[in-house]
Amino acid sequence: MEPQVLRPITQELDMKGRISYSDPNQAWNTIRFKKEVVNEFYQLKEKSSKFSYKLTYYRTYEELEKAIKDMNKKGIILPLLLFMYKNVDN
Repeated sequence: MEPQVLRPITQELDMKGRISYSDPNQAWNTIRFKKEVVNEFYQLKEKSSKFSYKLTYYRTYEELEKAIKDMNKKGIILPLLLFMYKNVDN
């Protein structure tokens, strides 16, 4: 069975957050969503549900543009854009 894509309620989201380190995994791999994300994707408040994710990385803008056109034709909801940064202390 294909997973159901979560849909935001209405607003545009533009925020920054932190990635946390996981000692058991020895990696920076934990992203905690801020309140605004949970409010926009209200399904995330369902304690009895299970959630997953799909991450896709396109190596060129041309590949990304092609994927967006294909998603648009198929009526797929717009994906979240996630940028990862390495913070540099001054």
